Amino acid sequence: MRPVKASINIRGQLFDLSAPQVMGILNVTPDSFYAPSRISGDEAVKARVRQIRDEGASMIDVGACSTRPGSQPASESEEMERLSRSLPLVRREWPEAIVSVDTFRPSVAAEVLERGWADIINDVRGGSDEMTDVLCRFRAPYVLTQPDFRRMGEALERLRERGVADVILDPGFGFSGGVESDYRLFVTLPALVRELCCPVLVGVSRKSMITKPLGITSEEALPGTVCLNTVALLKGASILRVHDVREAVQCVMLCSKLV
Repeated sequence: MRPVKASINIRGQLFDLSAPQVMGILNVTPDSFYAPSRISGDEAVKARVRQIRDEGASMIDVGACSTRPGSQPASESEEMERLSRSLPLVRREWPEAIVSVDTFRPSVAAEVLERGWADIINDVRGGSDEMTDVLCRFRAPYVLTQPDFRRMGEALERLRERGVADVILDPGFGFSGGVESDYRLFVTLPALVRELCCPVLVGVSRKSMITKPLGITSEEALPGTVCLNTVALLKGASILRVHDVREAVQCVMLCSKLV
């Protein structure tokens, strides 16, 4: 078995993933599922970027088109307009950040990569030929989202055959078909890490796999998020994608004492 890849190439420099990293969420959308995460206005964007940085994240994931189940996606022009306002602010406020852009549109991915606004493309729809063309053109790292283990392996192989060298796997919690499916998927994390030999991103922050079993709202889901993030780290996760950066960084610090 090949060892799990412990770094990705960011702008010609190797970014170390041998120790888990925290990716803070910046939603510049009016309809993301967790209402307090919705950011609007330049000053609010800058404040959120500083918060993510100061609380200890190394990565930031910027989303301008909600992909929550049942939502109506923003148009391509709306998504691009939001990113055109927010991403330059991110770069100015935090030049050292590893910037991920959460988009499923190849044209949007190409635009943000060409302008130097993004380092990573995070695609919840995962692996289209058009998106692969963009990744190859810019040699950009890619977050591949796929809740089905077999299909993820097939998509990863296609990406590698096309020359996409830096792939991060996202099992797609919240997109797997329900809470029970999410937990079955969670159990497979060690096998995913072991068999596909790529870093794994876990994004469970305040999602329904926490709120529904506990009968709570997303606003009440921080303790459950901390619990599952801790388990994810112990199962081999390389990146935690979160709303609450400080608590995730603390999880990483304490879990590092156990290995």
